[in-house]
Amino acid sequence: MNNISRKVAIVTGASRGIGAAVAQRLARDGFAVVVNYTGRAGEAEQIVGKIKAAGGTALAAQADVSDAAAVARLFDETEAAFGGIDVLVNNAGIMRLAPMADADDAFIDSQIAVNLKGTVNTLRQAAKRLRDGGRIVNFSTSVVGLKLETYGVYAATKAAVETLTGILAKELRGRNITVNAVAPGPTATALFLDGKSPELVERMSKMNPLERLGTPEDIAATVAFLTGPDGAWINGQVLRANGGMV
Repeated sequence: MNNISRKVAIVTGASRGIGAAVAQRLARDGFAVVVNYTGRAGEAEQIVGKIKAAGGTALAAQADVSDAAAVARLFDETEAAFGGIDVLVNNAGIMRLAPMADADDAFIDSQIAVNLKGTVNTLRQAAKRLRDGGRIVNFSTSVVGLKLETYGVYAATKAAVETLTGILAKELRGRNITVNAVAPGPTATALFLDGKSPELVERMSKMNPLERLGTPEDIAATVAFLTGPDGAWINGQVLRANGGMV
């Protein structure tokens, strides 16, 4: 076992896609992992099963991050199961695309509730409850830099997350807790691929100089760096994991 074998990580939105890859990678790195999900209980339990089959420690925990009481309960359950919390990975998010002229209230409110308020909900719990020496990794998007049409509301919520990242890093002075964000480019997940034509996917995969989509494992490796010993001097930063797109 390595030197982080007894540390505990919460990964939100971890039932599939990038979150599932992050949960499995952190488990391989020695963390006890809480696989958070909102509605996909079966898929979350499958990820827990894979982690346990590989010799890791994990449990699934339901919580809608947009619900402050549910987030508090998620932290309570984690502390009850594992004795404390060292890492929070804020992966849960939703992406809905439309030109600004077509963005109705439900379209706007749903993304703010999950992507922005959900992140605030978990950050305020983590700020009070993470053990000293812990790590927080938020999720942004490289569209904050690209500023692509139809991504306005989604990218705006993630730009806010980047600002929260830098401010919380300063607020946690004296506790040896780092706060960073990962901003993926196009990544081959259901969240990205749903509703896109093969031609659009191909075009977007060629936008970066490495000429491919990212994989969930690419992003999980970035999170693993930030939560592992080699990432200890990185704080208050946004890492754009996008193959050089922007």
